Amino acid sequence: MPSSAGSNPLSKSNLRALDAILFEAGLARSPRDPSSVRSREPGLCCASFEELSRPAPEPTLAANGVHWLPVPVWQRFPWLWAGFSTRKGGLSRAYRAENLIGELNLGFTAADERQTVLANRRLLAEAVTGDAGTPLISIRQFHSNLLAVVSASDAGRERPTKADGLLTDHPGLLLAVQTADCIPVLVADRKARAVAAFHAGWRGTVKRIVETGAGRMRLEFGSRPEDLIAAIGPGVGVCCYAVGEEVFSAFESQFDYGRALFREVFHADPVRAKFPLLFMTQRAPGHLSPGRNLHLDLIEANRRQLLAAGVREGAIKVVGGCTSCHPDLFFSHRASRGHTGRMMATIGVRSPGS
Repeated sequence: MPSSAGSNPLSKSNLRALDAILFEAGLARSPRDPSSVRSREPGLCCASFEELSRPAPEPTLAANGVHWLPVPVWQRFPWLWAGFSTRKGGLSRAYRAENLIGELNLGFTAADERQTVLANRRLLAEAVTGDAGTPLISIRQFHSNLLAVVSASDAGRERPTKADGLLTDHPGLLLAVQTADCIPVLVADRKARAVAAFHAGWRGTVKRIVETGAGRMRLEFGSRPEDLIAAIGPGVGVCCYAVGEEVFSAFESQFDYGRALFREVFHADPVRAKFPLLFMTQRAPGHLSPGRNLHLDLIEANRRQLLAAGVREGAIKVVGGCTSCHPDLFFSHRASRGHTGRMMATIGVRSPGS
């Protein structure tokens, strides 16, 4: 005689009751037919802050007191000027960290004096080129993929061009982009002797500013990808760059490798690690958030764009450290909650005889 629904443990009513109990516990019963399980997207790689954090680079001290980061392997090109500033070695006092006499703020911010910033820019030009009078050309940045090709006539402009990238093959000019967490990228053509500087925040990176810029060099100067060299300077690292789902969606929609640019980062809690029993709950394992955040590797995103543009992997150098991790060395918008100065990434073609 067939069993009644109440005595049959596999009856639909009993299974529904079991599902309800499992649901309350935060669990789910696996279906008997594996083909009925929806395929899940591959998970993001997980890492701790400690695993992703990197030591700061050691800056070079110029004769005028400026601490800056050259690109060591580029020193074999005597025609090329290039380097990244730090916050150390200037005249500004608006953002001065403890025990520092003056700092190298290079942005015309509300908290600093314009004349002080101009003096700091001359100090940086002197550190990179050897001459404080070298014309330095900057731009009004707005997180775009807009590029400007410049010449000597742009050096004296009262109002800078609105763009996020600069290109030139004119000697004697120092191109500069400002950063305080965004990624600065410098590119040079070894054969055509043309140079470019790009400001790559996450919005500009999604818009492919670096990839577009390498293509623009080919259009303007006849540059071939195999002749290009590139350097990525200090910016916020994947260890510190927590972002929201909208940023994740933007990258995933634009790049087939978009998902690979993100990590799920866990921040270690020393109290939780020492006293785990204090944090026990009745919820099932895996259903309690341990402080996980979605982090973007913006440096890797721009390195991938250089590769996509045809730049050889060995010709791309990552020079800088994480600006947020090392606020003693770098200005960081995130680490200082918005009250910060600006650094510069600079590149130029040396004048004959200089």
